[in-house]
Amino acid sequence: MSILFYFIIILNCISFLVTAYDKRLAMKNKRRVSEKTLLSFVAFGGTIGGGFAMLLFKHKTSKRSYLLKFMGIVLFQTLLLYVLFYTQQ
Repeated sequence: MSILFYFIIILNCISFLVTAYDKRLAMKNKRRVSEKTLLSFVAFGGTIGGGFAMLLFKHKTSKRSYLLKFMGIVLFQTLLLYVLFYTQQ
């Protein structure tokens, strides 16, 4: 279980940093990190890091399509955790 814990922590840190980096690129009008990449980090477990970076840097918060995809991933992960932990009793 500890390996999974460290994996999630590292993934959230990377997700935070990639989102912050994308915000920096956006401010400098340079080529950006794709939404697919950002959402992939979120989908594989970097939800907290990506979400925190979005709020802290106000990045992608006004782009409705991105927010809908982000929230869809969060909803899926929540349902998955519910199924994994509460239906095995």
